[in-house]
Amino acid sequence: MDFRTTVARAQRLKQLHAEYKPLVLPTVWDAWSARTAAGAGFPALTVGSHPLADSRGAEDHEGQTFEEVLAGVRPIIAAVDVPVSVDLESGYGQEPAALVAGLTEVGGVGLNIEDTVHSDGGRVRSTQEHAHYIAGLRAAADDAGIPLWINGRTDLFMHAEDASGVLDEAIERLRAMEQAGADSVYPVSIQDDDDLLVAVTGAVAIPVNSTAHPVKHDLERFRRLGVGRITYGPLLQFAMADAMKDMLGPWAP
Repeated sequence: MDFRTTVARAQRLKQLHAEYKPLVLPTVWDAWSARTAAGAGFPALTVGSHPLADSRGAEDHEGQTFEEVLAGVRPIIAAVDVPVSVDLESGYGQEPAALVAGLTEVGGVGLNIEDTVHSDGGRVRSTQEHAHYIAGLRAAADDAGIPLWINGRTDLFMHAEDASGVLDEAIERLRAMEQAGADSVYPVSIQDDDDLLVAVTGAVAIPVNSTAHPVKHDLERFRRLGVGRITYGPLLQFAMADAMKDMLGPWAP
């Protein structure tokens, strides 16, 4: 994709986050799902690492190389005329500049970056280490002249036996990501906890991303709780798999 188109799409993605509260980004995994979601009227999309891996017969948690991910993402971005953000897990062992260069070369204008380092035994980056990585992404995007949207993710709640017990640490991490240049933050695994969602949305000045199930969750609830951005993770693909099984069931031998 040419540079001017990439910049224009990045600017559009930023504008959409300001226009919609929350901005819903359907999580897609191939050209067909991307065209379908865009055809349903969504002005921007995100590619999820889990559904992308499933669609390519690979494992999530960096079961593909960065080059393989880019090869999977390129036709998705080319298939639609809307901005596309990409879940890049913990960075596939790449330095921030290389990650930004690869993503923007295929036309990606946003990224999700998490603090569980799958290439290093699944360890969790420290607050400052993760913030430093995000700062590197922001600097690389600025150097490239592309206003890349950075969605900083933390898995602290997901890894904790008691999610409420790590709230203070999680807020510290969310604020550190914000200060490092993240445009939005994504504390995963609290989508069903109203109190935790209210706590984190009130703790930062940038949009908070929540996972949602397209059938089981309610958009107005997330809006009421202050969520600024919604993605589906693998849940849209799971819901479609369930629907497909229901349709095919009567035809099975």
